Amino acid sequence: MGRKSRRFIFGYLRKSLRLRGKLFKYKTYGTCSQLIEFEVDENNKMHSLSFTGGCRGNLQGVARLCEGRDIDEVANLLKGTLCRNGTSCPDQLSKAIEAYKASKK
Repeated sequence: MGRKSRRFIFGYLRKSLRLRGKLFKYKTYGTCSQLIEFEVDENNKMHSLSFTGGCRGNLQGVARLCEGRDIDEVANLLKGTLCRNGTSCPDQLSKAIEAYKASKK
């Protein structure tokens, strides 16, 4: 199975991304997933969250729960969630949100 086939994309269809804007990409550390991608709209809401790699079922649930939620709420809920190596995919998502916010300053 190639890298593209392992990508799990949830939320809006890929073509809608071109209408909304640019995806933020974050390389993860210490988790099975290697990359997190998402978009934030003008109201600070998360859309089109996807993980490359990782546990498909769990990450589907995370992506569906985060769709349309405020990014600060998502980061606060997921920060500190542990799986292995002192982190987890949800914890890495909270770090990705922090990196996104830092890039916008």
